[in-house]
Amino acid sequence: AADTVKRVAQELGGKSPNIILPDADFAAAVRLGVEACLGNSGQSCDAPTRMLVPADRHEEALAVARAAAESQRVGPPQDEATVLGPVVSQAQFDKIQRLIVAGLAEGATLVTGGPGRPEHLNRGYYVRPTVFGHVRPEMTIAREEIFGPVLSVLSYRDEEEAIAMANDTVYGLAAYVQSTDLAHARRVAKRLQAGQVQINYPDWDTHAPFGGYKQSGNGREYADFGIHDFLEIKGIVGYGA
Repeated sequence: AADTVKRVAQELGGKSPNIILPDADFAAAVRLGVEACLGNSGQSCDAPTRMLVPADRHEEALAVARAAAESQRVGPPQDEATVLGPVVSQAQFDKIQRLIVAGLAEGATLVTGGPGRPEHLNRGYYVRPTVFGHVRPEMTIAREEIFGPVLSVLSYRDEEEAIAMANDTVYGLAAYVQSTDLAHARRVAKRLQAGQVQINYPDWDTHAPFGGYKQSGNGREYADFGIHDFLEIKGIVGYGA
């Protein structure tokens, strides 16, 4: 693209934060956050893979997250009971396994899941839905995009710390905010450094621009925003003279 000066729009990776505010419907917010993280076997660029919860409710969040993750049956796509299928390749399977092991080695609490395939599967690129608790911001599983069914749960002491932790990433594709007070959620959403912020798990909206900040890319998709990258601007100076 550089040789011919082609315009490039890049939709790249993410490590999207999901801030569950103290005034959220807590159990529902955690459960839906787990489901959003694990969907498509975690192979979603905008998956909310970092769940930020109040420090005094961390154990409560882990209990809900564990139940939610363990309800996601992994199996062959042709099985009607399957919720999560395999990941895309051996290379991706191996990367996910390496990062799960890194989480254990660095001292995160394994809530459910872990290395290897689910017990009822002896072959295929199937990954156990995994939840880590007591994750610290400097840990590998809190920094690197795993692109698999792995959730990291982190604690924050107050709202300012939650926002700082959410923004402390080289990525900036998406972010999520959960609150029963819409005005409160909007105030937090405005401060998050991400190309798209979703409040209270809305339906997907192709009229809203989608694309990243920082190392999550450039350009935007959807609606008229997606047309802009295909246009050239001409300025005629002196036209009105």
